[in-house]
Amino acid sequence: MNFPKLCLLLMVFVSAISAQQPVPATPLIKENVTVKVSDHVYVIPDGNVGGVPNVGIVVGSRAVLVVDTGLGPRNGETVLREVRKLTSTADIYIVGTHFHSEHILGESAFPASARVIRARAQQKDIEEFGVQPNFATRSAANAELMKDAKFRTADELFDSEKSLDLGGVRVKLMWYGRTHTNGDTLIFVEGDRVLFAGDVLMNRRFLAFNANASVQAWIDSIDKVEPLRPTHIVPAHGEMGDGSLIETNRGYLKALQTRVAELKRDGKTVDQTAETVTAEFRATYPNWTGSAAAAARGAYNEAK
Repeated sequence: MNFPKLCLLLMVFVSAISAQQPVPATPLIKENVTVKVSDHVYVIPDGNVGGVPNVGIVVGSRAVLVVDTGLGPRNGETVLREVRKLTSTADIYIVGTHFHSEHILGESAFPASARVIRARAQQKDIEEFGVQPNFATRSAANAELMKDAKFRTADELFDSEKSLDLGGVRVKLMWYGRTHTNGDTLIFVEGDRVLFAGDVLMNRRFLAFNANASVQAWIDSIDKVEPLRPTHIVPAHGEMGDGSLIETNRGYLKALQTRVAELKRDGKTVDQTAETVTAEFRATYPNWTGSAAAAARGAYNEAK
């Protein structure tokens, strides 16, 4: 076979392989899919698209609270249009569950009069890490959505808890310590008993641990949430659930913590432990997505 023909065959082969690779969906928040969760709470579901959060809209007689605004101004504009379909109030509060780009980079699309409230720990994450470039490198669509996007300046910071009165609707903002990030913020709509849990509680997903996350600190945060007794839990991504997600997530973490400690006492290395736990917990939770490996490594470093 001559060289030009060989090159042509290689090009065809590479093109065929590339065509079989799944193309990531553009992380766009959808319009006209907003669902009513309770008397005052609405959610724009993520549609199971990576890089899209479950967006919350809490409507009172005097003000509205938006929970997460999507990846960049284009998504923020979509959220704002959905807000306007539900209320004409000019008083808008915005809070992000954490500082990752798909959760708060849409804030800049809101009018200057909208008030951004952040946990002080979340503000520190922003100052330390800035806009994380890895979100833009995931796809050309991500890069376009994030082009020139910046974090909006917070209008108000709080330390551990803050209450908002939206007019007939009271909302509690809470920071209980580092979990998925250092500044994870939970939002509880008191009368409706709806909890926006961010990445702290998930539905059929292994919790996403970073290198600095603590399994025990995560369990402690869940313990503090339990007395709220929410009837609806909205995670940052994926399906919504009910109050049973509290025990499901805590039970998983405690079981993982115990198993990791056993393996460490048996002399297993952190890599061996992570591999064993990942396999065992995937068998225990066969319909969950993600991996328990990072959580296992965190528990290993904490185990005595």
